[in-house]
Amino acid sequence: MVLLLAILLATLVLASPWSIVVLVVGAILEFFEIRFLLAWSRRLDRKTKPSTGQEAMIGRTAEVVEPCSPRGTVRYAGELWEAEADGVTRAGDAVRIDAVDGLLLRVSVRR
Repeated sequence: MVLLLAILLATLVLASPWSIVVLVVGAILEFFEIRFLLAWSRRLDRKTKPSTGQEAMIGRTAEVVEPCSPRGTVRYAGELWEAEADGVTRAGDAVRIDAVDGLLLRVSVRR
């Protein structure tokens, strides 16, 4: 944004020697603006929880459809997933998703 303003100022308002100075200063400020925005976006990314993908599933609750002893099927967000439980589960039990390994959910029984 700073560089765009410098270009407009240099071409429409200023004379030759000052227009070059304004363009150089604008380019330098643009470099620092981009660095600042990248650092700020990384900090925001670290603070927010993932909302999609495998990372978002961990810690959520799923419902057992077919008993897991140790493998069975669970329903999470309307989808059926193959699951491996750390204990025996029955249909209708609520389980916590601990990890995602490909298309296999590793779950633990919620008590």
